[in-house]
Amino acid sequence: MHLSRRMFTTSLAAPLILPSSIWGKNAPSKKLTLGVIGCGAQGRANLHAFLREKDVRVLAVCDVHDLHYRDKNWGTGTSFGTKPLQQRVNQHYGNNDCRAYTDYREICMRPDLDLILVATPDHWHALATLDALRNGKDVYCEKPITHTFTEGQAVVNETKKQQAVFQVGSQQRSAENFRWAVELVLNGHLGKLRRIEIGLPRGYSDPYGDPTAKLPPAGLDYEMYCGPAEKLPYIECRVHRHWRGHDNFGGGRLMDWIGHHNDIAHWGMHMDTSGPIEVEAINWTFPNNTIYNTATEYEIRCLYPGGIETSIGTTHIGGIRFIGDDGWVHVNRGVMQTSKQEWRISTFNRGPVKAYRSPGHHRNFLDCVKSRKTTICTAETGHRSITPGHLGIVSQSLGRSLKWDPAKEEVVNDQEANDQLKRLNYRGDWNLRP
Repeated sequence: MHLSRRMFTTSLAAPLILPSSIWGKNAPSKKLTLGVIGCGAQGRANLHAFLREKDVRVLAVCDVHDLHYRDKNWGTGTSFGTKPLQQRVNQHYGNNDCRAYTDYREICMRPDLDLILVATPDHWHALATLDALRNGKDVYCEKPITHTFTEGQAVVNETKKQQAVFQVGSQQRSAENFRWAVELVLNGHLGKLRRIEIGLPRGYSDPYGDPTAKLPPAGLDYEMYCGPAEKLPYIECRVHRHWRGHDNFGGGRLMDWIGHHNDIAHWGMHMDTSGPIEVEAINWTFPNNTIYNTATEYEIRCLYPGGIETSIGTTHIGGIRFIGDDGWVHVNRGVMQTSKQEWRISTFNRGPVKAYRSPGHHRNFLDCVKSRKTTICTAETGHRSITPGHLGIVSQSLGRSLKWDPAKEEVVNDQEANDQLKRLNYRGDWNLRP
């Protein structure tokens, strides 16, 4: 699917779009111009973070739904969609300059935008990101970076080709306690690292909300919502907040959280550009309904170079526990526990090895856009951190462990597994090519 520039020329009512030299990263004003794709909860949260930055100017928002209340009754709680986010931006700046779109391709082609935020459901991450990159934008994309393994490779390659600045929304890397824990590991305080336990939430079971098939509500372009994915019957409890429960749109709790916690595990192992050498899925269970089909209970066991073993899944307490010969550290949001109390004292010298220090995840992205330096969570970092999840899904499906070559990014001597891992079941004429 390709949107021509002729199609992009808009109605007479559209506001004037100025060239990027007026506002953009090379302009005297030093303002970075941003477009938002995805106006749900995460899009709204990211938007608010960028609005707090004085060197950003939000000029556009995009979503397939103009107004909704997520999984709550109409008119209850926070509103989402293009209308409330457009209103929020215009209120912030005191004008009416922010424009709303329903087709992400239009926003990517705007010449006056420097940056694109992608905060859609997972099945849209790759296509929106690739289009933004090919139009010369720098990208902040929510985790997991992509829905499928092949999409991840495509995004990594395109980012390198375009020499773009890319930030994956794995914001835990920018939190002090996670960096502290990683530095304890990297400086050898735990002795030889033996094992990492990565605790993720239990998956979707019973339907969260109305499970009946019905017509999509007014204001939602459900055809575009599904996009490259199969057009399933519209069911309220797997659209918006709970779409991850079905693998058509997301990868369940596993792929939701692996980009957070396994990302930290990789950071502590120096595996940001590598990965495991063996992966096996064990003891998976699934919901007993037709609404959701992603794993409820799950574990993925991995072996890394140097003999380090990891276990990812619902069998562990939430967060990351690094275990070495001389001690352990467990870290989660707002929490860090260690086998030795002095490791948590603010004056403790963790050693000469320093992990990348970020001033804040969104601020780090903006600073790197200006300097053209590497962000704290690059496209490859994000892709590598979720690869064990992709491999675990294939291992579970085939019922066997997989040998993995992280350099070639191939399953060793198992063509069936490689075919399944790299399969791309796009609907219609959607594809990854320009």
